[in-house]
Amino acid sequence: MPSPRRFPPPWTIEELNDACFVVSDANGQALAYVYFEDEPGRRAAVKLLTKDEARRIAANMAKLPELLRKAKRHTREPSLGAAATRNIIVQSKEPNQ
Repeated sequence: MPSPRRFPPPWTIEELNDACFVVSDANGQALAYVYFEDEPGRRAAVKLLTKDEARRIAANMAKLPELLRKAKRHTREPSLGAAATRNIIVQSKEPNQ
């Protein structure tokens, strides 16, 4: 089985030819092209995004490695919420004396 591909952070965005934004990894590998059209008539005809919409989507895609790293770190940390909830439930089931 081939080894999994790696796309090292940071991911960056770059505007290309006033037509799209390219999301690239730290090695320069292009990961996504997000196309846009600023002229409303042409944009409607080919159903493209506005430049601002494309930029926001590309910027959010570029944040994925950081968000995944934070989510992974968060799931590794022990949760005090579950232990506290369990203690409250156990305490509430004890008969009053």
